[in-house]
Amino acid sequence: MSAPTEKPIIFFDGYCGLCSEFIDFVMKIDFAGEHMFTPLQGETAKGLLNKNEREDLDSVIVYQNGRKLYKSQAVLQVFRNIGGLWAVLAFFSFVPTVISDFVYGIVAKYRYKIFGKKESCRLPTPLERKRFLP
Repeated sequence: MSAPTEKPIIFFDGYCGLCSEFIDFVMKIDFAGEHMFTPLQGETAKGLLNKNEREDLDSVIVYQNGRKLYKSQAVLQVFRNIGGLWAVLAFFSFVPTVISDFVYGIVAKYRYKIFGKKESCRLPTPLERKRFLP
């Protein structure tokens, strides 16, 4: 299946409080509407991601130009895409991926304890719906 949009797609754990907060944050700073969003548990994920990727709820995945970025590299790419002052955060790309993904993994491991787990996937508001894929 090809991507349903030319825009980068951010796949996230729809039940994760931290992930939902990240999506809310990106929506607030992404004034140009550069990104689309969909949960790892959704239909779009079934078409674009393999089973292991969909079941690894510890990773945000960015699908862009037919390429997939995971964990810390996905987050840094989001800030690169948004640009402006946010692109400065991409400066952290100099940190070796093995280190940045290690730190990402620690946060991911404890995210439910710290930020909670939702009863259901994050649902977009009526204004957000145009940026969410099934």
